[in-house]
Amino acid sequence: MSNADVTAAEAAPKGRKLAPEVNILLVLFGIAILFEVLGWMFQGQSFLGNVARLKIMILQVSVIGIISVGVTQIIITGGIDLSSGSLVGAVAMVSMSFAQTADYGLDRVLFPALVDLPVLVPVAVGLFVGACAGFINGWLIAYTKIPPFIATLGMMVAARGFAKWFTKGAPISFPTDSFAFIGSGMMPVVIFVIVALIFHVLMKYTRYGKFTYAIGANETAARVSGIDVERQKVKIYMIAGTLSALAAIVVAARGQTAQPGMGLMYELDAIAMAVIGGTSLTGGRGSIIGTAIGMVIFGVIISGFTFLRLDAYYQEMMKGVIIVGAVVIDTYRQKKGKTAK
Repeated sequence: MSNADVTAAEAAPKGRKLAPEVNILLVLFGIAILFEVLGWMFQGQSFLGNVARLKIMILQVSVIGIISVGVTQIIITGGIDLSSGSLVGAVAMVSMSFAQTADYGLDRVLFPALVDLPVLVPVAVGLFVGACAGFINGWLIAYTKIPPFIATLGMMVAARGFAKWFTKGAPISFPTDSFAFIGSGMMPVVIFVIVALIFHVLMKYTRYGKFTYAIGANETAARVSGIDVERQKVKIYMIAGTLSALAAIVVAARGQTAQPGMGLMYELDAIAMAVIGGTSLTGGRGSIIGTAIGMVIFGVIISGFTFLRLDAYYQEMMKGVIIVGAVVIDTYRQKKGKTAK
């Protein structure tokens, strides 16, 4: 039995037959059918029958989905990451500055001596910046015992400030074709699927996943059993920072520009996807597959609101309702699980 199965089995009420992911999948089908019915009632057309709309929806959420894979692992340990959205802005600025081409004139690039570099350079630099930010988050949380909320809140403010300082608020554009290819077509979806599969295997079948679930379930017991809790936390936050950086590279390549305001509120969307997908904010429970389904649910809801021509302001309010609702459901599920034991 895998790590996630063991944890889920321990947390699940007795007599429960369906895996948590199956229940989440049923919720996804229910929401999709609801929008299909509403579509015919108010728009006179099918919501699910429009392949182009579904394609756009998947593309929009796949970038945040990459972030949510890292955020899921943090939440499973009982932590939180508020810095991922700001890291997207900061890393996008840094990566794009190393990805510019001289084709549009050296007077239009940030570093004239660093143009037309191989695509590996801006990608590696971006991932390194993200890993460093994640390391700082993890080190502060693990070794100075600063609460994750405070440590990552500080990084959120600092990273956003760095993104604005880097070019004094000016955008950076004109990437090389090889860098722009990273965000072309369905590449963001392909990258998300690869990332999700890798971490699904890591969380389900390796010691890395076992240690992560153990820390979230009972940190003291994990430490007593010999797990280096501090080292594991640093590792998890570094991975989350690296995945935020990867999302930044994808979103910058897709738009072929980088701006300091990129990634605004991505952190809350990523947390919402994880929680909707069944990851418990109290730690010890969750899965990458659940988060992937939660990502699709999130996308279907937002796309459905747009399809029904709901005002953007209402959509923002509904996002808040969804996040709060998911937390309420998680709290109810926790109480029910304890009562059933």
